[in-house]
Amino acid sequence: MSDDWRLRIEVHEHGRVRTLLQHIDATDLEHQLETAFHDRVVVSNEGSTIFCYAGQREQAEQARELARRFAEEQDWEVDLELRHWHPTAEAWEDPDKPLPTDDAQRAAEHAELIAGERRQALAEREPEFEVRIECASRADAAALSQRLRVEGLPNVHRFKYVVVGAADEDTADALAERIQAEAPEGSVVRAEGTLAAVLDEGGASNPFAVFGGMGV
Repeated sequence: MSDDWRLRIEVHEHGRVRTLLQHIDATDLEHQLETAFHDRVVVSNEGSTIFCYAGQREQAEQARELARRFAEEQDWEVDLELRHWHPTAEAWEDPDKPLPTDDAQRAAEHAELIAGERRQALAEREPEFEVRIECASRADAAALSQRLRVEGLPNVHRFKYVVVGAADEDTADALAERIQAEAPEGSVVRAEGTLAAVLDEGGASNPFAVFGGMGV
């Protein structure tokens, strides 16, 4: 079964990254560790950090051993970190941490993820998610924006678009379902992640108060 495993190699001296990458390339690591094309190891780097992404734990561990041996031969100091992608928590975690095996465990981990997103959003005072509504016309968007404000949902209105912030994915999904039911005909409603604080223009002292349970 193909999965997501990541080996992080932190090279303490930036000038050595290229040498290590060349060694990895010379050993054809990306292809030697594969049993089929879809099982290949993918290597990338960001600054002084090299990442090896594998579909099997054994592949990631072999890559770790190759990097460790080469660093020892060169008398280099490197940090090696093996992580496993946890799909429910949506994070790279300890490779020995067991994945949830039933619906109850998956629900508990999802609840933990959502709680973390809410804590982060409150700390940053910015929403992590948004509901974006594309209306058929500017007039429809203006009317929807005004109606949502009356209902207590601050939003940003630009041309034929209306954007409402949400503190987490579950809240965004619930808002999208609610807004879809009252949006003008022909509107397209999507819940998605955001990098911007779309409630800055809302004027509310606590932008999350309207989402229920988010007041401080």
